[in-house]
Amino acid sequence: MNIWESIRIAWHGIKGNKIRSLLTILGVIIGVAAVISLISIGQGVTQKVSSQIEELGTNLIVVTGMRNLGGVLTKDDVPLLEKAETISKVAPSLSKSTTPIKWQNATLEVTVEGTNQNYPDVRNFHLLDGRFLTETEVDQRKKIAVIAQKIVSDLFGGVNPIGETILINGQRFSVIGVMEPKGEVLGQDLDNYVFIPLTSAERLLGTTRLNTIYVQAASSDQASLAIAEIAAIFEGKFGKPDLVRITSQDQLLGTMDSMSATLTMMLGAIAGISLLVGGIGIMNIMLVSVTERTREIGIRKAIGAKRRDILAQFLVESIILSISGGILGIVIGIIVSQVVSSSLGWVTIISIWSILLSFSFAVLVGIFFGIYPALKASKLDPIVALRHE
Repeated sequence: MNIWESIRIAWHGIKGNKIRSLLTILGVIIGVAAVISLISIGQGVTQKVSSQIEELGTNLIVVTGMRNLGGVLTKDDVPLLEKAETISKVAPSLSKSTTPIKWQNATLEVTVEGTNQNYPDVRNFHLLDGRFLTETEVDQRKKIAVIAQKIVSDLFGGVNPIGETILINGQRFSVIGVMEPKGEVLGQDLDNYVFIPLTSAERLLGTTRLNTIYVQAASSDQASLAIAEIAAIFEGKFGKPDLVRITSQDQLLGTMDSMSATLTMMLGAIAGISLLVGGIGIMNIMLVSVTERTREIGIRKAIGAKRRDILAQFLVESIILSISGGILGIVIGIIVSQVVSSSLGWVTIISIWSILLSFSFAVLVGIFFGIYPALKASKLDPIVALRHE
């Protein structure tokens, strides 16, 4: 008996028990759909976070002082870093969140960040209107401010803020620029910032201790060299290492990729359990089918069917069930991913490899869990089978 005849007989057997066949492959359908949808959601989240990290700046290195250990950063550290050959630009940051600002009768809590003229280039920020701070204005402690997009809408409404005066902690600052929308990045709403000269922020906030120093490496190839040079600079300043934490953009992306791979594997493994359960369901039903069709097997053997023909019949039936479940699971998985993306606004990425992986696993499950029932059917003694009622 050829393979096509085995497929025809197997398909006839499946059609004869449609409801049972559908219930049998339900586990495979759920497993394949879960693998595709969960992996697509995981990859989408990874891509979104990675793009947010890349938006933080270009060749960005973040230096944070360990204050509790005595690693205090000040604006005097900026010239030290600017002398390094591997560093292109340096932007100090002195910030305070939930700072109230006022315009006319409207009040809003924002994050005030004191910095210098290099900030837009280092942090990959762009102006929508007006201009940013200049080096002279930073040196002269000018009371000027550049505001982010959310402040324009929430505080000023439809009024053009350029040239307007706002009160920050009761002090007057003139608005000279508006930043382009940046959105939320790694849990921080970057559209709720007010940027002022670092020297003005020191007086306004009553401290010279910087929160962070943002450093732009001369090139991506020199990022690791820049990190080593920064570490050497601060070790020379403090007399011992590890008083500053240095984090590069590449390190953040590497950590994110590692976490993503782990998350994807976990999601895939959880979904794969459903496939195994589906496979057990296939084996269970195939064993029942062998018992129900014992007399049929005996008749076929009596008229000349060989052991391999019976084996092929039941194994093909198991494979057809798993393939059918795999195809339906792929369709449902794609639909679920698209529904999640459209309804929740999440980014989902349906990759070919996740479809091939889940489908291949479904077929292997069908083969693996179909072998035992098929072998059992093929080993039946035809005389015993013919006597079966």
